[in-house]
Amino acid sequence: MILCLVDDDPVSLEALTFASRLGEAEALIFGEADVEGYVSRARRVVHDRLDEYAPDAWAQTIVELEPEVVVAPGTDRGHEVLARVAARIGVPLAANVVEGEVDGEALLLTRQRWGGSLLEEARLTGTPKLLTVAPHAIDAQPAGLTTTVEDFTPTLSDEHLRVCVARREQPSAGTVRLDTARVVVGGGRGVGSEEGFGELEKLASLLGGAVGGSRVVTNLGWRPHSDQVGQTGARIAPDLYIACGVSGAIQHMVGCKGAKRILVINKDPNAPIVARADWAVIGDLHEIVPAIVAELRKNGA
Repeated sequence: MILCLVDDDPVSLEALTFASRLGEAEALIFGEADVEGYVSRARRVVHDRLDEYAPDAWAQTIVELEPEVVVAPGTDRGHEVLARVAARIGVPLAANVVEGEVDGEALLLTRQRWGGSLLEEARLTGTPKLLTVAPHAIDAQPAGLTTTVEDFTPTLSDEHLRVCVARREQPSAGTVRLDTARVVVGGGRGVGSEEGFGELEKLASLLGGAVGGSRVVTNLGWRPHSDQVGQTGARIAPDLYIACGVSGAIQHMVGCKGAKRILVINKDPNAPIVARADWAVIGDLHEIVPAIVAELRKNGA
């Protein structure tokens, strides 16, 4: 059995598409995710004590089903759950896979290493084979199948629920999520201050987008960590990423490499991100961004 962990994160459907390429896959659904059309069979996990994320309980559910291959999205949750499965069973975990094929009793995999700066070819053996799929490495594509969903109730004890989500703090109404935004306006050290993000907020609002920041920005306290784009932050895949005052360190580029188009606004023509951009405006962002905002408002945005 090829089992794919699916939760409410849209990236899960990318992992499910990947799993289906390895063979006939089955979705294991935590939450309310819709997998109609992707697989012919799915199981939705139901348990009266499992109404929030609990990594040990999720891992226990996978172990109970005794799959031959387990695929999960390369998110914080996907990595955490499969790491617990790997530790419990004593098998390896291949993380951030971008390609894979079956080779007899093994899987031949290509995965990202060193923040995506190189690709590694690996051969994964043993049972079960555990792997996570790098976010935005492939497109989620329904297979046009009729999906039958059954309920599955795992056997859980107190030890499986020692770690769980205790409380949620929701963003204010109308806030666009960074990981699903079609436009992201990002700021780096060049923004200059917390107050400097005011113009970026205006631009993002006019474009119906979200505001992100580099790691240095969150370290300085100008933006919360939840706004960080990068290897240790959010992985984004917008139609357009507008990077303002961002130098483009490799860790940041890992987070925005899924963007379809990148527009850079930067004083430094030699900044690494300029070489990766589709368009670049060389100049002072504190002059250029307000000018763009003014032009958008003039045209009724």
